[in-house]
Amino acid sequence: MSAPRVLALVGPTACGKTALALALARRVPAEIVSVDSRQVYRGMDVGTAKATRAERAAVPHHGLDLVGPEERYSAGRFAREARAWIEGIECRGRLPLLVGGTGFFLRALLTPIFAEPEMDRARVDALRRWLAEQPRERLEEWVRRLDPERAELAAAGGPQRLSRTLEVALLTGRPLSGWHRTAPADGEGTSALVVRLELPREELDRRIAARARRMVEEGLVEEVAGLLAAGHGPGAPGMTGVGYKEIVAHRRGECSLDEAVAQVAAATRRYARRQLTWMRNQLPPDAAALDATLPLEGQVGTVLGMWRARRDGAAHTTTEREERR
Repeated sequence: MSAPRVLALVGPTACGKTALALALARRVPAEIVSVDSRQVYRGMDVGTAKATRAERAAVPHHGLDLVGPEERYSAGRFAREARAWIEGIECRGRLPLLVGGTGFFLRALLTPIFAEPEMDRARVDALRRWLAEQPRERLEEWVRRLDPERAELAAAGGPQRLSRTLEVALLTGRPLSGWHRTAPADGEGTSALVVRLELPREELDRRIAARARRMVEEGLVEEVAGLLAAGHGPGAPGMTGVGYKEIVAHRRGECSLDEAVAQVAAATRRYARRQLTWMRNQLPPDAAALDATLPLEGQVGTVLGMWRARRDGAAHTTTEREERR
C-alpha cells in the first residue's frame, strides 16, 4: 500500500463537498483542485456552483475558468494538467485536495486513460460544428454503428460524449473503445485517499431543490442571458449542462421561471443518481465513506483521522517491507 499523495472528496452534487473542503483547508495547509467538468468554463459561475471570489482568495483553487463555453475540455487534458497542479502544491508544502463529482475526471487521474491520438485540429473543429447540428437520436445511431462497445456509456454522457466518440472513430479509423483498451496510458496514476460523502436520498433531494432556487436568486437567469448575448448558443459544450439548458428554454418563452427551476431540480436529481451509480461501481475499492449529515467540524475531524491513518498505515507497510529485505 503506497502512501496517498492527494485527498479526494467526492459525492453527488449538493452533498456538501465544497463546504467540507474549505473547512479542511482552515485546519491544514491545502490547495483545492476542482474535479468538475463544468467549472472549467469561464463566465459560468452561478450555474456550476463555483467557489466565490472570497473563497478562492482564502484557499488557492485550480481547475476553474480554463476554457470558454464553446470549447471542450477532456478528461485526458484534466489529468495531465492536474498532475502539474498537484506537483506544484506538494512543492509548496501543502495538501492537494481534490473536490468534485465528475467521476471520469477523477478516474483519468487515478488510473490514467490512453494517450489521445493526434488529430488534425481543423478537421476536428469542422466535424464538431457539423455534429452539433445533428439531432441526438442520429448521433446515438451512428455511435451504435461505429463503436457499439461504447454506445451505452456515450449515450449516458449526452451530446458531448457522443460527439467525442464519433470524432475519434471517424478521424482515426479506430473506435474510442479500442483506443481505451489497447493504447498506452497517458502518464502514471496518482495515489489517493478517496472519501465519498453520503447523504440519505430525502436530504439530498431537499438540498438539490434548495440549490436550484438559490442559483436563481444569485443570478442564474442573468448569467445565462449574458452568455447568450456573448454569442454562446445553447449547443455550445458549456451550455449543455444542467441549469443552463432549462434557463435557456425559459428565456425562449417555453416555460415560466418557476417551471424552469422545477426542471433544474429534477434534472439535477437525475444527474445525482447517475453520479451515485458511477461511484458505486467505479471508485477504488478502498474508498472511505463519510456520513455527510454529521456537523461540519465532525466531518473535518473524521476525514483528517482517515488521512492520518492511511498515511501511517502506508508508512508502517513500507517499514515492514524494508525490514524483510
